[in-house]
Amino acid sequence: MKLSKFGTKFTRKAGITELMDDLGAAMAGGNMLMLGGGNPAHIATVQLRFRQRMETILGTAGSFESMIGNYDASRGNAAFIESLASMLSETFGWDVGPENIALTNGSQNAFFCLFNLFAGEMPDGTKKKILFPLTPEYIGYASAGLTDDFFAAQHPSIEILEESLFKYHVNFDELEVGNDIGAICVSRPTNPTGNVLTDDEIRHLDQLAKENDIPLILDNAYGTPFPNIIFTDAQPVWNPNTIVCMSLSKFGLPNLRTGIVIAREEIISALGDMNGVMNLSPGGTGPRLAHEMVRTGEIIQISREIIQPFYHRKALETLDRLREALENIPCRIHKPEGAIFLWLWFQDLPCSAAELYLRLKARNVLVIPGHHFFPGLDDDSWPHRHECIRITYAQDDTVVLAGIRIIAEEVQKIYNGIP
Repeated sequence: MKLSKFGTKFTRKAGITELMDDLGAAMAGGNMLMLGGGNPAHIATVQLRFRQRMETILGTAGSFESMIGNYDASRGNAAFIESLASMLSETFGWDVGPENIALTNGSQNAFFCLFNLFAGEMPDGTKKKILFPLTPEYIGYASAGLTDDFFAAQHPSIEILEESLFKYHVNFDELEVGNDIGAICVSRPTNPTGNVLTDDEIRHLDQLAKENDIPLILDNAYGTPFPNIIFTDAQPVWNPNTIVCMSLSKFGLPNLRTGIVIAREEIISALGDMNGVMNLSPGGTGPRLAHEMVRTGEIIQISREIIQPFYHRKALETLDRLREALENIPCRIHKPEGAIFLWLWFQDLPCSAAELYLRLKARNVLVIPGHHFFPGLDDDSWPHRHECIRITYAQDDTVVLAGIRIIAEEVQKIYNGIP
């Protein structure tokens, strides 16, 4: 089979496809301790609310038939978009209307479109890149560019904290935004580490973006106002130079693939055009299930009163269990400030995190080795990127605890030189 450059690039094995393949195998086989995926927890109270909403749709003449039988416009379901714009305007004072919002088939689809809108080969023949001012960053970004050499990134500064914790910060002293940068992108909270960039860091990045006449893209898939999986103070941010990307996945609807992009009108128009070419229109089941929650503001209440406390409890409990299991191992854990992951740094690990991943997989524990989370960072010799793993605490508590026990056993063997 002879493939185009496009075909060759997108059939390479990538970290995100390895992650999803492992997730699918674990779900099908049933015997893996799945500490590697990004699937949100099944929160019974939230799922009951979706079930009730579906029952209402089924009981309303024509609603179910419309949901499954009618295309939406290329920018997505109009009623959902109008209600979301009203909620964001009334609750946060954002100057947004329906013309500032487009839906996509999940956040991954949104970032593929946005990255390739602002980077790659330009009409004048020059090339632009997406800049990640802080790594590690989301594994799914790494293969989203249509060309190679698509991303730029830099090392973080590392703050050592008490109780075996640490925290990454943007190293503004070293950060350069050159003429070859088409957009700046950060996730907040950050997947994989649970790091939350401070309000000051966001303001600084926003100012740099404005000075260089490029957008600041904020990946808000875990953030405020929904699903609000965030455990520290962080203000919702939007202005005409920012592109805020949200999702219904971590609110509890990952399989319905509903991404949300909030941006100035010409960017939203471009996304609508791309949707039309690539998908005709984004799927409408997620927006219809969530519409009433958005219209009434219940989505914020559920996020604040149910989802955020649920994950905060699990994060703190998992952190305590890790400290107990890894007490005699040189490990630091990134301060858990949000998202559904913990990021473990095994200092001076005698093998690579990729080898640790294979050893754990052989014992039916799936994690993600850290080297996948440094898109655009060319310095493969930096030991730190090969000393970290990401684990999720969203699974059932018994699964998480069993996985932690095996991780501790294998890491202890590695430090002791035991095969």
